[in-house]
Amino acid sequence: MTEPGKAITGTAFATLLLIALMMGANHVAARVAFNHGVDVATAVVFRSTATALVIVALLAMQGVRVSFTARQKRMLPAIGLLIGVQSLFLYSAVARLPVALALLAFNTYPIWTALWARVIYGQRPERALLVAMPVILLGLALALDVFGAASGLGAAGQWSRIGAGVAFALGAAGTFGLALVITQHEAADVDGRVRTATTMGIAGLVALATVGVQGGFHLPDAGAGWGGLAALTFLYGTAFTIMFTVLPKLGVVGNSAIMNVEPVFALVLAWLILGQAIAPAQVAGALVVVGAVVGLGLRKR
Repeated sequence: MTEPGKAITGTAFATLLLIALMMGANHVAARVAFNHGVDVATAVVFRSTATALVIVALLAMQGVRVSFTARQKRMLPAIGLLIGVQSLFLYSAVARLPVALALLAFNTYPIWTALWARVIYGQRPERALLVAMPVILLGLALALDVFGAASGLGAAGQWSRIGAGVAFALGAAGTFGLALVITQHEAADVDGRVRTATTMGIAGLVALATVGVQGGFHLPDAGAGWGGLAALTFLYGTAFTIMFTVLPKLGVVGNSAIMNVEPVFALVLAWLILGQAIAPAQVAGALVVVGAVVGLGLRKR
């Protein structure tokens, strides 16, 4: 969103779209890496560690002083743990589903955010969200082809194919929604760059522990896999760097609703690069989800 009373500029709008494109491309690159020997935990270690190091370097160059209250010292590790789990879950979904469908299922996180805010802090959901919830769920049902009509597999066959991936994507949405709620109530006053650096660092440690449990890193077994691993690391880190260096100067907060068009970019890129195609009814469902989520983000508060 833009600063109060300030309309978004063309440059800011284009920058937000660029970030959405890079985030969508990051997930497509991840799928390329997964198709060539890389496992989820290895990808998250590379991505999170590189991003944390880039943002720490920015903090050092900008001379940002870092200090935390006792409450922030308790809550930031919890947020980092949640984002680490969310990262593992979302990449696990990307490894099992068409990339766009994984991101669409993840885009249910506004519903989870409202649920956690209600359960933990007793906040009633806004009317706009209550209206949007069934729209998002209907669009997601169409996009996932839950009855197996588009695939011709029937409901049982379709869910045997997509069930695990959808579960991971919804798990990612749930943990991300919880992280957002805790951040808003417990760590909103921490500098965004500092919060992201600590979150990415802890997420990297979570993934590194997972690597250890799995017996070590699973590195690419082909050149395309190395390209995918390098691309996902570069795209994710660069997108976050732009968020914290360019967007503030343009008067835009980094988590703008416009960036929720990421699944649309992923849909196109996955078709071009991976040959992943979905039925027209699924595309329509995808647009419904994206439209509803973007509309929620753009509403006046």
